[in-house]
Amino acid sequence: MEPLAYGLIIVGMLLMAAELLLPTHGVLFGLGLACVVVGVVLSFGESFATGVTTLTVTVVLVPLLMAALLHLWPKTPLGKRLFLPGPQEDEDIANMPATLELERLRGRYGRTVSPLRPCGVVDFDGKRVDTMTDGEMIDAQRWVRCVDIKGGRVIVRAVAAPPDWDTMDLDAST
Repeated sequence: MEPLAYGLIIVGMLLMAAELLLPTHGVLFGLGLACVVVGVVLSFGESFATGVTTLTVTVVLVPLLMAALLHLWPKTPLGKRLFLPGPQEDEDIANMPATLELERLRGRYGRTVSPLRPCGVVDFDGKRVDTMTDGEMIDAQRWVRCVDIKGGRVIVRAVAAPPDWDTMDLDAST
């Protein structure tokens, strides 16, 4: 009876492992778990000591097997289709097209369209951009300068006036 018990435990573990490779919605996992439980119960029929030993080994082995399989699963063909790939090394937020476009605003001057409390809209040469201050409140129609781009956000700071403010067309930015 002992070989039957151990055979059922092994078949049960194989069925549980097959669940990760074959999308049966838990059917194989349930059958595998039932085989393991029946195998452990049958091992108690041999002797109490054999049953306790088998139960202890099974309680340790099944979670270790599942952890190993879950670690390997994303590398299988099915797992590769189910899991999204992680970000590539050269694909971070700084290289996204929207962020690269915002990078051109660094160091440029603009006028606030709305009050920045601390977020609001700034007009940079006719282009309205959502911006944020370092925490200060800035009224509408004030000059600001883009000092940084953090996580896709344009950070501005109030300035008295841009260096070439006398040559700027003030009507175009209002």
